[in-house]
Amino acid sequence: MKTVGSYEAKTHLASLLADVESGEYITITKHGRPIAVLRPYIEHGKSMTVREATAALRAFPYKIEMETSDALSLISKDRRY
Repeated sequence: MKTVGSYEAKTHLASLLADVESGEYITITKHGRPIAVLRPYIEHGKSMTVREATAALRAFPYKIEMETSDALSLISKDRRY
């Protein structure tokens, strides 16, 4: 992922859009702090790119919440989940 400052993004927008069109993600920063991400447009119903699928998996909640009795039942059956 490429990172550019807001002034550079404004100045070189056409070339950044060409990079995005080819599938690259670009983070735009302001005073070194990320404020936006340019990414390719995805039409509704179209499949995800590898980057989007990876991001979706990373956003998936890691913890599984359950009642104590359910957890004990799974443990007694030698199962983790």
